[in-house]
Amino acid sequence: MAQHDTTTLIATFAVYLGICLLLGFVAWRRTTNLKDFILGGRSLGPWVTALSAQATDMSGWLLLGLPGFAYLAGVESAWLVGGLMLGTWLNWRFVAQPLRERTEALGDALTLPTYFERAFADTRRLLRPLTAFFILVFFILYASSQFVAAGRLFESLFGLPYPWAVFWGSIVMLAYTFLGGFLAVSWSDVLQGSLMFFALVAVALMGLHVVGGLDGLHATMNAFNAELLNPFTTASGEALGWIGIVSSLAWGLGYCGQPHILARFMAIRDPAQMKIARRVAMGWQVTVLVAAMVIGFTALGALPVRLEGAEAEKAFIHMSAQFFPPWIAGICLAGVLAAIMSTASAQLLLSSAAFAEDFYRGLLRKQAGPNELLWVGRLGVLGVAVIAFFVALDPTSTVLSRVGDAWAGFGATFGPAIVLSLYWKRMTRAGAYAGILVGGITVVAWMMLAARGGIFALYAMVPGFLASLAAIVAVSWMGRRR
Repeated sequence: MAQHDTTTLIATFAVYLGICLLLGFVAWRRTTNLKDFILGGRSLGPWVTALSAQATDMSGWLLLGLPGFAYLAGVESAWLVGGLMLGTWLNWRFVAQPLRERTEALGDALTLPTYFERAFADTRRLLRPLTAFFILVFFILYASSQFVAAGRLFESLFGLPYPWAVFWGSIVMLAYTFLGGFLAVSWSDVLQGSLMFFALVAVALMGLHVVGGLDGLHATMNAFNAELLNPFTTASGEALGWIGIVSSLAWGLGYCGQPHILARFMAIRDPAQMKIARRVAMGWQVTVLVAAMVIGFTALGALPVRLEGAEAEKAFIHMSAQFFPPWIAGICLAGVLAAIMSTASAQLLLSSAAFAEDFYRGLLRKQAGPNELLWVGRLGVLGVAVIAFFVALDPTSTVLSRVGDAWAGFGATFGPAIVLSLYWKRMTRAGAYAGILVGGITVVAWMMLAARGGIFALYAMVPGFLASLAAIVAVSWMGRRR
């Protein structure tokens, strides 16, 4: 990349990052207690709620991992996209409003651990730290995936060594999360969600133009590898089978257990506006998922070199830099940073909430004041970011695999417990313990066995979710019987 082009890209990034820091400063002035820091005082409107939830959901993997997967796997990726679309709609339709109303009714519960403790009258106070423990474990893994994505971006654009690319990519999102908390993150999510939308649509349309439209795309993929057009086979021609199809569709199961998405539902000002937010969210989600998939397909014919392995996750970066003037490419690539920042900041924030609200006040200092908890939460952001940074330093990591592991962890650990707590009145405290513990342990154990292949190639979400669901029902039923 020419020096002039690099300078233009840096200038575009600087403007974008300056806006994010300004939002963080303004939010700092409005953040006076832990409730403001964690949920923004439950003050979000429907548009901000929708764009914040989806921008937080669709992390750096949307612009890096998904196009890379579509590039390597072809139409097989449609199973994953379909599962995500269905899961998004079900989550907004059946979880969002009931959870918002229930958390406020339960003494204004600010976090999932607090919600579980109050929903099941946990006088032993063990449910809260158990939930907070799994939140911290999986969020460290999830946040590290965003640092990996930042490293991929800065490594490609500025030629930085991978560790330094990860370091500088994490500094700004840490700064404005540390300063402004939930309001800064949510306000910037509107900007970031808009940037992601523009970047994906612009690059997808340019890719279609370069390969000659839909007919040209079909011909390109067929000439490159006809198996890429078959949704029931892998790129190598092997049958996908039920394990492959179910594993991809099962990503949709994870939505009901993702704390960073559920926090957006809890923060909307008026629960009655959730229907508007759902429509906005679904319109955004469908568009960007299809665009990301198209980018991966068109990159096969639009890029002059073949991308292999983890390099395929740079397809969006290469297409943006190759087909647009530097300032437009800068805006598109700022969309990658926006996706990374929106999710990583939300994950850091929820981790700090679990640390301050559920460990520090829940176990150590029950009488801690609002200002003390606010600063403990900010220090929690810093601590989680440091651990996630070191986890992300492995340059062989892929964004999609890291996100997939954390997504399965949250979905299986908390998803069944959230849904049943809202819709099944016979669920007991012991059932909640069992579901959370069994779901989390099953996912971790399954991921460790995945290298053996066979049935263990099934996405960990499936056995983890089913095991958690069965544990809740069985233990709750036995408890009622006794």
